[in-house]
Amino acid sequence: MRNFELSIREKSIVCIGFMGVGKTTVGKLLAQKLYRNFIDIDAEIEKEFAMPIPLIFETYGEKAFRQKEKELISHYSQQPLYIISVGGGAFLQKEIQAMCLENCVVLFLDISWESWKDRFQILSDNRPLLRDRSMDDIKQLFHERQTIYSLNHSTFQIDHFEAEEAAIYLADALKLSWEIHAPQR
Repeated sequence: MRNFELSIREKSIVCIGFMGVGKTTVGKLLAQKLYRNFIDIDAEIEKEFAMPIPLIFETYGEKAFRQKEKELISHYSQQPLYIISVGGGAFLQKEIQAMCLENCVVLFLDISWESWKDRFQILSDNRPLLRDRSMDDIKQLFHERQTIYSLNHSTFQIDHFEAEEAAIYLADALKLSWEIHAPQR
């Protein structure tokens, strides 16, 4: 635990949003543009378990996955100058919400249901929560999670942006915000 408060410019940025919205893709590009380290919590979990997420769910269950997710987010949310991509379900945990909102800048990458549906085919194979669900069930999950994702510091509607464009826009917006909120001398 830190014994000092980070400035807004130093705080890590946590990217939240529904699965497949582009948290990792945009997050990596944003990290490059802001000269920050990038961490994908799902990828770190896969490294720790030495298996892909669907197999972790199958072998150890969602509870073990969520516990490891919480440990890693707890650690990285307290580090300065990271861009952190968290899984679509991470923010369901109240403790994770509180940690991220207190220690980081939480950026919600929002997407409309219609735009997300266009991505479904490329997502369905490696997302355990999409397996054996009807499109109506997924739509319900999508809308339920919108309420959870509304707990953020900033929302970015990603529908009409390519990943590179989104990262450029976000980097510019963050830099402007940092200048506005810089301590007066």
